[in-house]
Amino acid sequence: MSDRLGIGFIGAGFISGLHAHSWRYVRNADILGVVDKKKKRAQEFAKLCKKLRVGNPVVYKSVTDMAKDSKINAVWINTPNFTRVPIMEEIAKTVTQNKAELIGVACEKPLGRTVKEAQRMVELVKEAGLLHGYLEDLCFAPSVVRGRDIIWRRGAANVGRPYLARCIGEHGGPHESWFWDGKKQGGGVLNDMMCHTLEAARLLLTEPGKKKTSIKPINVTCEIASLKWTRPEYTKILKAKSGGKINYKKMPSEDYARATIVFESPEKLPLIAEITTSWSFNGPGLKLGFELLGPEYSMQIDTLTPDLYVFFSRNIKGKKGKDFVQKQAAEQGLMPVVTDEEIVYGYTDENRHMVNCFLNGKLPDENFEDGLLVQKILATCHMAAERGEKVHFPPEGLDDFVPKVARGKWKAKSILKEGH
Repeated sequence: MSDRLGIGFIGAGFISGLHAHSWRYVRNADILGVVDKKKKRAQEFAKLCKKLRVGNPVVYKSVTDMAKDSKINAVWINTPNFTRVPIMEEIAKTVTQNKAELIGVACEKPLGRTVKEAQRMVELVKEAGLLHGYLEDLCFAPSVVRGRDIIWRRGAANVGRPYLARCIGEHGGPHESWFWDGKKQGGGVLNDMMCHTLEAARLLLTEPGKKKTSIKPINVTCEIASLKWTRPEYTKILKAKSGGKINYKKMPSEDYARATIVFESPEKLPLIAEITTSWSFNGPGLKLGFELLGPEYSMQIDTLTPDLYVFFSRNIKGKKGKDFVQKQAAEQGLMPVVTDEEIVYGYTDENRHMVNCFLNGKLPDENFEDGLLVQKILATCHMAAERGEKVHFPPEGLDDFVPKVARGKWKAKSILKEGH
């Protein structure tokens, strides 16, 4: 096996740009290929990689063409949710027909829009005999990793394991229209963002050195709502921003979700994850918050309390940008600045981990099996919200369940009637 990987990117949009910037700190791998349905965007991504000196990618016509190139050893799937399964089918077909010699594949979150799609992704990657990584960056965020280490080493080792994780992920709304489409995305903010905070909570509650499956989900309660984007003035804004593609009057998605997941520890103790996500947050940009509590200790993380702030008075009229914080919503006043988002949010260590695992022939710590379990819990959250009741995990019919939001059947005011 080579001591250096050639990486091919499938998708050249926003998330691939974050990965490319993170690659400045990733050793033993170069971004050597890219495929995107928009050739111009792929070319721009290739130029970015060259500028950053993280590779000189060839722009390929298809996933098959890229996978067949002997210079490409692993691929990163960074395309929209509704494309994941067809892309994985193309990769698996190319490998099983002995037309490609890939080592592994990594896929952005969530693994699928439904449990059935996530299961299909796992089946395909195993059929192809590939190593697989689930790209959940928050599990590699330095503050999360470091905080977890200290809490477990100093706190839990003395007085017992932590029992409560609170995780928050919020911003003012997605940047591309397909995210707002429940059918294409698989739901609303629950599927888009709770996958992040759920997996971070599961990691924080898991004892280091043990598998995350050592804690078992027992039951789920959940509420979803549309608090902002179904108001008349905002449906007009959303429709205009999407070029008429999104009509939240007719087919809304939830912009707020809150869930409580009860886990059982190996010692048969209850562990609780409280998770809140929203697209209705009004603040400077992306807000990520984590708390971990135990018998005599606690941990707190807030990404909007960084080590750098800038201030601009009302007399300065700045252009709209994204140079302070991801999902930036303002350019005036006292603004927090996340100095290196790729590091702070975990992309750098995530990609370094995936590369090193693939080079060593080892399954990454975050892999497709984790993505499948996350999707099962998310689907149970949707089920609990629709029923307005606590749902035991795993519920009957989970494998075939498709949330009302993903079927275009959800009503924004249903939260007022749930449980009655």
